[in-house]
Amino acid sequence: MQARSYTAISILLAILAFVFLTNVARAQDAAKVDSAHYKVEFENDQVRVLRITYGPGEKSVMHEHPEGVAVFLTDHLSKFTYPDGKTEELSAKPGQAIWVPAGKHLPQNIGDETLELILVELKSKDQMQKKE
Repeated sequence: MQARSYTAISILLAILAFVFLTNVARAQDAAKVDSAHYKVEFENDQVRVLRITYGPGEKSVMHEHPEGVAVFLTDHLSKFTYPDGKTEELSAKPGQAIWVPAGKHLPQNIGDETLELILVELKSKDQMQKKE
């Protein structure tokens, strides 16, 4: 009888761990964890286009993006905090476009004005094949 209880508890813990890890993995999608700042403008099998808007001093939560291209619509002064605790400041001008490597970060608008940009996220071949 006691062996069945341990087996049942082990199965329950495994299910809870799976649910938790699945939610954590999903929770890193910026559009899902921070819909106040990230709006999906367009999506297909190859790209997802996000409109990103932060008011002065606003910051997000830790999330990740696949590689892509950012096009800045306004002056941009932000601070990025990475999972290892390191920080980096980034500035850009309207019309400037940059390559954005895949990665996790926590962004904050450290400027005095609202910042807005378009991020075109490239979907990996793995993601595209899952939809087929």
